[in-house]
Amino acid sequence: MKEALQLPSPLQKLEIEIAKQKNIQIYLKRDDLIHPSISGNKWRKLKYNIQQAQQENKQTLLTFGGAFSNHISATAATGKMFGLKTIGIIRGEEHQPLNKTLQFATDCGMQLFYVDREKYRKKNNLDFQALIPDFDKEKTYILPEGGANALAIKGCAEIVDELNTPFDYIVCACGTGTTIAGIATNLQAHQQAIGIAVLKNEHLEQEIRQQIPSINARFSILPTRFGAYAKTTPELINFIKQFYSEHHILLDYVYTGKMMLTLFQLIEEYYFPENSTIIAIHTGGTKNANVFDVF
Repeated sequence: MKEALQLPSPLQKLEIEIAKQKNIQIYLKRDDLIHPSISGNKWRKLKYNIQQAQQENKQTLLTFGGAFSNHISATAATGKMFGLKTIGIIRGEEHQPLNKTLQFATDCGMQLFYVDREKYRKKNNLDFQALIPDFDKEKTYILPEGGANALAIKGCAEIVDELNTPFDYIVCACGTGTTIAGIATNLQAHQQAIGIAVLKNEHLEQEIRQQIPSINARFSILPTRFGAYAKTTPELINFIKQFYSEHHILLDYVYTGKMMLTLFQLIEEYYFPENSTIIAIHTGGTKNANVFDVF
């Protein structure tokens, strides 16, 4: 946990044959290299929340997630880095042995409490005093699931500030939509953000627009092409392996693999005008969803 944060994260040009054929340039914003344990958009979302917690003299971070949540592991690592206790409210039943996500979180000192799915849906109204022994509300900073709040949007907007290369489109994977919400608030008039949804949610674009103040934010959400959240297809797995073979960059099968494969398909389908410059955001995620560990 002593590794320094690498900011700004590198911008790497990708040599992609299909893009060359259509006179399109692709760059990859390597947020996956920000930190080994707090990489990608996870640090972006946590940065200002940590500052707020410190300003409020909080001693504990409490947050929510599933058993494979990158947010849970990143919050645990961040708490350890900044000397804060951490509590994770985990959706579902406890299973032993712990998977590597939850094992890492506990190794960082996070206390885990499990709630059934019905109760989890009511997480904003949970009685933590009854659920967690010695829970001290006054000393606890509560982070929403995925770290999705206004401070997280502020942190994600800084992705654009780090880009010195002129671009037309910026593309990222979307779960809650917090990352693209931040990006969309910080674009110039000629630029557009495109979110690649990784779960089925026909209301996602509307939900994102409710998070940001500007009604003129230039972004659009394209639906997932690969089914339900965290599901895979042979095409996706083969693409991730081929991408690693060619570029030595690891993608995950939940977010970035789906985003990059969809981007390649869009280029093949002439979605982007000729001479466009596209920046794709590597939002991390490979720590807990490494295709080479699963298949």
